[in-house]
Amino acid sequence: MLSRQKLSPETAEDDANAGELLGRSGNLPAPRLGRLVLLAALFCYFSITLLNILSSHASAAPVTAAVLCLFGIMALQLLHSRPGAHLVPARQKALTLFAQALLTYVPLLVFKTQWGSMAGFLAGSLLLLLPAPQAWLMYGVVGASMLAPPLLTGLPVVETFYYVQSTLLTGLVVYGLTRLADLIRVLHETRGELTRVAVTQERLRFARDLHDLLGYSLSAITLKGELIHRLLPAHPARARAEVEDVLTMSRQSLADVRSVASGYRDMSLQDEITSAQSVLSAADVRIDARVRLGELERELDTVLATVLREAVTNVLRHSRATYCEIAAEQSAGQVRLTIVNDGATSGYRDASPHSGSGLGNLQTRLGAVDGALTVEQRVDGTFRLMARAPEQSDREEASQSAA
Repeated sequence: MLSRQKLSPETAEDDANAGELLGRSGNLPAPRLGRLVLLAALFCYFSITLLNILSSHASAAPVTAAVLCLFGIMALQLLHSRPGAHLVPARQKALTLFAQALLTYVPLLVFKTQWGSMAGFLAGSLLLLLPAPQAWLMYGVVGASMLAPPLLTGLPVVETFYYVQSTLLTGLVVYGLTRLADLIRVLHETRGELTRVAVTQERLRFARDLHDLLGYSLSAITLKGELIHRLLPAHPARARAEVEDVLTMSRQSLADVRSVASGYRDMSLQDEITSAQSVLSAADVRIDARVRLGELERELDTVLATVLREAVTNVLRHSRATYCEIAAEQSAGQVRLTIVNDGATSGYRDASPHSGSGLGNLQTRLGAVDGALTVEQRVDGTFRLMARAPEQSDREEASQSAA
């Protein structure tokens, strides 16, 4: 019976988290817009300083030199604010920071407070390019250096504090807007990576579910077909009954394919034990099933049923078993499923070219319910598989506590 439960809970949770993050990031501005905001802020600061220079009463030569310095600082600031600027060699960073310092402090000798905001760009560049402790120390030094121009011109203490604060604020704005533009770019790149990871995980889920669900069914159909071939000459009535079983299995296989494609299926351990008894008996394997189970949590029931289905598939394909023991029990808050069979000799293996990766899939599924898988092959040809898991996973308990 189909129900709305994910076949792969752990993959479903990853996809849900990825989808949630993608949804939250859907309102992010584009990376180009982040860069445009940064450039607009830099242009506004430079425009203010340019107007201050042009409105000064200095002669043409100092004004021309100051304008050239202004454009030089702007070019260096754009270089320092580009993505990945902090990754360039230390020598290159030292040269560009030294050039920006010269272009910042030399015009101060002429324009004094009218040039003061340019020191804020130097402070921002230091934060962007230098390691954290050194960067913040130099940032404070640049801010303190702006005490000199107001004091030299005899401005009041309040205005002196204003120039220092303006320098520090400009540095923070440059640093913050640059880092914000970088963060927007990284988030958009991460969103693309999450999309690719979600697609890859869905492909893995589909492949894993096909293996776990159809491997058992197709092995059982093959076994039944061989049995029918043997029964037809002497026991046509029994062969006809086996054909009915094959038809039932093929219909269930079709339903399984559809459930995998839609991503939903619910399984029952009790039903799988009954099915295993029928299939193994048809293969002339003596079966001993001991079941002491109460009502299981739905997700755990599905996982353990998948474990049993894969174990029976392995008995049919990878051994010459004559007997198989299945034990399912609950005790001390744990559920244990144990499958033991003989005939697992090292020299025997299914001749099909694709033997699958069922045990790895089972490890993944059990991990989703905080369980574990133990596999042991003894020298006498006995193969033992045990799956154990808590009756209620930590995730289920946490969801109930939150409710």
